[in-house]
Amino acid sequence: MHVAFVEPCFPNNQREFLRGLLSTGARVSAISERPIEALPRDLREGLFQFERVRSVVDEHAMAEAVKRLSQRVQVDRLEATVEAHVMAAAHVREGLGIQGTTSKTAWLCRDKPEMKAAARAAGIACAASARVTAIADAEAFSKDTGYPLILKPLDGAGAAGTHKVENDEQLHQVLGELQVAQGREVAIEEFLTGHEGFYDTLAVAGRVVLDFACHYYPNVLEAMRTRWISPQIVVTNRIDDEDYNDLRTMGQEVIDALGIWTSPTHMEWFAGDKGLKFSEIGCRPPGVGVWDLYCAANEFDLFAAWAHAIVHEDVPFKASRKYSAGMVALRPDQDGAITHYEGVEEMREQFGEHILDMHMPPAGTPTQGIEGGYMANAYVRLKHTDYDALRNIMNTIGETVKVKAR
Repeated sequence: MHVAFVEPCFPNNQREFLRGLLSTGARVSAISERPIEALPRDLREGLFQFERVRSVVDEHAMAEAVKRLSQRVQVDRLEATVEAHVMAAAHVREGLGIQGTTSKTAWLCRDKPEMKAAARAAGIACAASARVTAIADAEAFSKDTGYPLILKPLDGAGAAGTHKVENDEQLHQVLGELQVAQGREVAIEEFLTGHEGFYDTLAVAGRVVLDFACHYYPNVLEAMRTRWISPQIVVTNRIDDEDYNDLRTMGQEVIDALGIWTSPTHMEWFAGDKGLKFSEIGCRPPGVGVWDLYCAANEFDLFAAWAHAIVHEDVPFKASRKYSAGMVALRPDQDGAITHYEGVEEMREQFGEHILDMHMPPAGTPTQGIEGGYMANAYVRLKHTDYDALRNIMNTIGETVKVKAR
């Protein structure tokens, strides 16, 4: 088996996927925008071949790189784990006859109106939605559905570029910001109230073999727009309880509906007064270091499990479900540069046995806007055998540890 992995150098956690592939004993080659020296020595020395390209989303360049890699040994798999690289890799696979995620599946996992149309056709509950190609489309949808509504770019990931609108004035303002009148297409959908979380899987031959459920506190839009909140992502170790049966069933149904075969997935969901609703799915792992939490919570190497799925279509790993794990993001009290922290030593003394790691940028580090996400500034990651106890610890940390800036 010869596997070509797209962009092992950036972001840094891409190295973990490369490490996982190397652990399988397969021939592993890499395609990157960066020089091979960007990789640690042990990973460089494990590679079979390396190709540098101007851009890994340049499909012609990627295809030519794969052809060069195939001159010595045929490339059997071409894998990409970053959202922006998935479609290009799918097109190259099809052009060269390589097994893996198809361009249709990759497209359905990127184009949110078509994604939801496929889900509805399979009988999966989701928010009302439509494609907006002109201002009149959005006006008609708002009249039929009512406010509030959500608008987002078709290829947006997470909350990036997402806007909530409450009335006609806000709708037209956001349509202008998103440049719909200039020909940009966006998705519009019903705003769902309720609790938000995500369901992540590793699928082999279309069937879920490993799965994990996470919860957002608070929901993403609120978290990304409110400075005083220290938002949390928490993976539960209670997923085997019957309360998660409907979520797990829906996850498999979405995988079936979109034709996902052997791949990691990242699926967002809402649960509220309208019941459990599918939000969206990516045919790739989640971001913000969530797989690190899964590894810590379940006492295994998920990166190696993914690699075995790709190379052997078999996963000889089992999740222990021993721990819940989570991350609490800590925001600076204002934009500027970090000056100091409050409450860090007290946190270490009280909760040190549960802390996995923490990121506390040194004094003088420029702050990043709160819209930058959960890892934009400071954060702490923890684990505990009891989900509720972990939540209480994370709440305490969010309330007492302060990041001061000026």
